[in-house]
Amino acid sequence: MRKQFVGVRLRRLREERGLSQAALARALELSPSYLNQLEQNLRPLTVPVLLKVNAVFGVDVQFFSEDEEARLVADLREALTETGVREGVALAELKELASSMPAVGRAFLSLHRRYREAAGRLEQVSTRLGEDWQTTPKPLMPFEEVRDFFYARHNHVEPLDGAAEKMHRSANLTIGNMATGLQAHLERRHDVRVVIVERGLESDGASRRYDRSSRTLHLSADLTAGQRAFHMATQVAFLEQAEALEQLTAQADFSGEEARRLARIGLANYFAGAVILPYQPFLLAAESLRYDIERLERQFGVGYETICHRLSTLQRPDARGVPFFFVRVDRAGNISKRQSATDFHFSRVGGSCPLWNVYEAFAQPGRILTQRTVMPDGRQYLWVARTVSHGAGGYGTPAKQFAIGLGCDIRHAGRLVYAKGMDLSDMDAATPIGAGCKVCERRDCAQRAFPAIGRPLAVDEMTTRFTPYRAET
Repeated sequence: MRKQFVGVRLRRLREERGLSQAALARALELSPSYLNQLEQNLRPLTVPVLLKVNAVFGVDVQFFSEDEEARLVADLREALTETGVREGVALAELKELASSMPAVGRAFLSLHRRYREAAGRLEQVSTRLGEDWQTTPKPLMPFEEVRDFFYARHNHVEPLDGAAEKMHRSANLTIGNMATGLQAHLERRHDVRVVIVERGLESDGASRRYDRSSRTLHLSADLTAGQRAFHMATQVAFLEQAEALEQLTAQADFSGEEARRLARIGLANYFAGAVILPYQPFLLAAESLRYDIERLERQFGVGYETICHRLSTLQRPDARGVPFFFVRVDRAGNISKRQSATDFHFSRVGGSCPLWNVYEAFAQPGRILTQRTVMPDGRQYLWVARTVSHGAGGYGTPAKQFAIGLGCDIRHAGRLVYAKGMDLSDMDAATPIGAGCKVCERRDCAQRAFPAIGRPLAVDEMTTRFTPYRAET
């Protein structure tokens, strides 16, 4: 752990608990002068002191995490870019804000979100009045609100994870053959029949439909056993965890009912994944197999995407897995799913980076590709990418194809089988990528598709460069 100066956050914790500096020094078994130096940022936080703070305050060590700072810095940089006032705010200043006053940084992001919403409403009103009024920021769409809801929770929802483990034990479910046990559980506890329906009988091609009046759950015959188990577990969530789903969505600042409904579906799906891949057994298997996704598929009887998504949720404070980032993209570069358990930042402005191996995966369908990358801020990551296909019938029926990306900070790469043969000590072996052309600061990227927002271009009529949209220094 690099040197961390956390004086403001330490003072904030002490003041919230109503403790004097002397009282906290006694609780942490430190001298008053040493604690004063910590609070004045004259001394860095050490691991022994961090553990004592965790024990005294009961806070997660993530409260002082470098990854948390990196997430906040990335969000602040993007917010400033969108508002067009980033010029004059140095990266060092943003890092200082994220490190010393994270609450102020989060308050700024909250104000920026409200500004986007207000600007969007103003644009809508102006359009109705026939005025030609434009603004760059847009209000978040409901599905974007839900993405941010999970992102803020590091893609981990402990109340549902705990409830899923309890339900897994009480229903005597069998790993690798969940569908049989879940069907019996629905019939026994809820008097719900599960009926497998041929696609031709479902005019709209629905894969799951629950009929409240007849207490019948209809599942498509095109689903695999693992997919049927997932849909049955989702229905269990709506039947047994309705109160928890309502409480969790009520805690979020959603703009309307559409976002709340999408969030409830997302939380029900989270519960389903936690039932068929229960936390502790799945974490133990993942660690023992060095996060070999294909071997985990065979052991738990579910698909590649389901395994990857679950791996990105293993952030229980007392039993953490590798903090992964999960992304699903299509051939056009649209990101339909993205979850981050730690600091990796997905841009909301423009597309993602074409040098990312998730796009190369389409050229080699079904093959697992690995890539070591470095972001503009110098942080390095290991990425694993592979395509998946979702069919909905027989011959001639269109199938959906996506690339699934799973990544982690390079410091965790040694725990993964995918780092085999890599020289992790070679800091120059990484591919330079960015969060997206419109927010990427790289000046010499030949693959750049758009100029960076808020950066004036170095336009020279007498010179043609191989690198497009070069920004002024």
